[in-house]
Amino acid sequence: MSKKKLDRKFCVAPMLDWTDRHCRYFYRAMSSHAVLYTEMVTTGAIIHGKGDFLKFNEFEQPVALQLGGSDPEALAHCAKLAEERGYDEVNLNVGCPSDRVQNGMFGACLMAKPELVAECVAAMKAVTTIPITVKSRIGIDDQDSFEFLLDFITKVKEAGCETFIIHARKAWLTGLSPKENRDIPPLDYPRVYKIKELFPELEIIINGGIKTFEESLEHLKHVDGVMMGREVYHNPYIMADVDNIIYGVDKPKVKRSDVLSQIGDYIESHEDDGGRAWHVLRHMMGLYQGLPGAKIWRRYLSENAVKTDRKGKDLLFDATSFFRERGID
Repeated sequence: MSKKKLDRKFCVAPMLDWTDRHCRYFYRAMSSHAVLYTEMVTTGAIIHGKGDFLKFNEFEQPVALQLGGSDPEALAHCAKLAEERGYDEVNLNVGCPSDRVQNGMFGACLMAKPELVAECVAAMKAVTTIPITVKSRIGIDDQDSFEFLLDFITKVKEAGCETFIIHARKAWLTGLSPKENRDIPPLDYPRVYKIKELFPELEIIINGGIKTFEESLEHLKHVDGVMMGREVYHNPYIMADVDNIIYGVDKPKVKRSDVLSQIGDYIESHEDDGGRAWHVLRHMMGLYQGLPGAKIWRRYLSENAVKTDRKGKDLLFDATSFFRERGID
């Protein structure tokens, strides 16, 4: 049975050490429509690592697996596994600039090898029926002309890639840390818009520096979707507005108390399976961002969630006492 076509008007970016399955479950409790992405998982971790790196909860769907790698055969193997597990998309990382990624010959450095990226995409598409997408930058180091980006998109498109997620900054492969690469290179949104103009048949998702729905709606006048990252992580309750504002769904906004009730049950199940409450709660520190008591919430969680003698559901109830007393829902 073919899956419903993904609507990528709003996506949550793959963020290393952040968008794990617990984080994604939390986001899904607030938005039914946003497309969620895993942390980048390397082909080596999936094929040779200890542990189940493809584990996710069906409740997270629509969810995409982001792969890191440059060997077409290994990527094809992992993409096939991802489809068998039920993922809705496989995304190839061609945007991460970290030293570790470069040493493994994947991430942003692959922008200099569009023929190899095309080969990787073709190999994955040959063994799957789900979308194979690519996330890139607009350039790397001194290879940052529009012609460079155009050549990259053209060659990867010819391999069958129909969806590109473009971080509207170039990446410096030397001299800047991954954090600095998210802030220092200037944003060039018009360059991404131009790609959409030249390739109207492609789905173009824009990423980089987007913090508000007002900005998102402005971008959607030029491209097919927006991808938001750090702003969602630090202020996650904005997810409760995604379905109404971005997707035009007429439904009541989910209350924080309802989210907490659902997450409390989820934590209880996670603990029953041998997990720790902190695995989930660490992603919820920003739930009351911008409200009186937000610091109290963060401090209470950080000081108590790591304790092994506290049940996560009880801890959540205690942590929200400040807000219940003031009628903040």
